Amino acid sequence: MLEVLTATGLATAAGLNAGLPLLLLGAAARWTPLVDLPVGWTWLSQEWVLAVLAVLVVLDVVADKVPGLDHVNDLVQTVVRPTAGGLAFGAGVGSTTVAVEDPTALSDAGVWVPVALGVVLALAVHVTKSLSRPLVNAATLGVGGPVVSAVEDATSLSLSLAALLVPVLVVVLVAVVVAVVVRVTRRRRRPPPRARAALDEPAR
Repeated sequence: MLEVLTATGLATAAGLNAGLPLLLLGAAARWTPLVDLPVGWTWLSQEWVLAVLAVLVVLDVVADKVPGLDHVNDLVQTVVRPTAGGLAFGAGVGSTTVAVEDPTALSDAGVWVPVALGVVLALAVHVTKSLSRPLVNAATLGVGGPVVSAVEDATSLSLSLAALLVPVLVVVLVAVVVAVVVRVTRRRRRPPPRARAALDEPAR
């Protein structure tokens, strides 16, 4: 069960920042004894892959904090983040970490099953993030976008670290993300103030 939490945390984190969980996973496997990647995923710890992931993280962090450019970045990331989520879940569910010494979950289901689960998780988070950002920018004249982006980066980092070190904490962090998703969804469905006023006004 812990390996599923690890994979879930990494995939969810990828929905906020595609490269960050993969970078942490690969770096931990290459330079520390904390992570042992499963067979077929050891390429994540290669230096050139880590370099590409580092560049991806920097580009995402910077572009996501510029109003207008953040929307373009979200469009591009519609492909990148779910893909990264699939890779993160697939690698994470079979990795040996300090909290998971003998990962066995989903090992007999085939490689595509965990990857597909990761794609769905990351896509759900990414779609919510992409839909909420225009609302934040409009409500704060663009000032709130960088702040929200920084919170998202911190959440992605926290989820990734929790997934690798203390998977049980992933339950709490994912619950927070889900609560935010529900709140954003309800807010988008609510009519704007003028529309509500028109609906509340009695017919003459």
